[in-house]
Amino acid sequence: MNKHRTVSILGCGWFGYPLAKELISAGYAVKGSTTTLSKMIKLQSEGIDAYLIDLDAEEIGFGNFFDSDILIIGIPPGMRSGKGDRYAEKIGRVAMQSRATAIKQVIFISSTSVFSDMNHVIEESEVPAPETASGLAILSAEKLLLDCSWFETTIVRFAGLIGPERDPGRFFAGKTDIANGRAPVNLIHQNDCIGIVMSIIQQEAFGNIFHGVSPEHPTRNEFYTAAASRSGHILPHFKDELLGWKIIDSKKVPELLKYTFKKKLMT
Repeated sequence: MNKHRTVSILGCGWFGYPLAKELISAGYAVKGSTTTLSKMIKLQSEGIDAYLIDLDAEEIGFGNFFDSDILIIGIPPGMRSGKGDRYAEKIGRVAMQSRATAIKQVIFISSTSVFSDMNHVIEESEVPAPETASGLAILSAEKLLLDCSWFETTIVRFAGLIGPERDPGRFFAGKTDIANGRAPVNLIHQNDCIGIVMSIIQQEAFGNIFHGVSPEHPTRNEFYTAAASRSGHILPHFKDELLGWKIIDSKKVPELLKYTFKKKLMT
């Protein structure tokens, strides 16, 4: 019997939707949010208690969305759509709305973009120093949630996401003179993203900061050339150089969760 029976997922997108289905398969009741009616119907067809929640709206109706044991926040800043400048504000709005509810555990899906290229291996104990607008927005949201005393916050920083609909073979296909060819990559497959969060919930490993990154770190040239070849795309050409770089170490995932990464990058 699961101690935590109900999970609310704010943002049932590329990651949140398959995670919701995995949780249901494991016996959890799942509430999921989306911003479109068509996706809401899709969630309902999978047995997800669906809610229409748009954090960009002037008035937001959450209904019984927070009547759960665990809240997973899986919405990106949306920098490309021009909505990232209010990201921390929106996360803060969610935190305040959950204050007088049943939520006791929050899992925030963060990103390794909170780190700049530091030219060394970065573990979970490293103090973040973002250099991008997205990284700054995400770090602000992390700090805001960690400061909330009415629930316990768990941070999961995922690296570059690959998997269904995110074929890395397409990323640089046919391009030439691509900089920093000898820099190591920091990536994670969708299956391992789901596996890590499931492990946190099932083992009740809350209140930690985890780096969700494959232990493999081939160079950009090695990885993306091989990925393009596997997918039948025109091979990219990288410059044989090493500029700024970082290796994000997912130390706590194997040590604390005893989790073994399922997907190999170089296969």
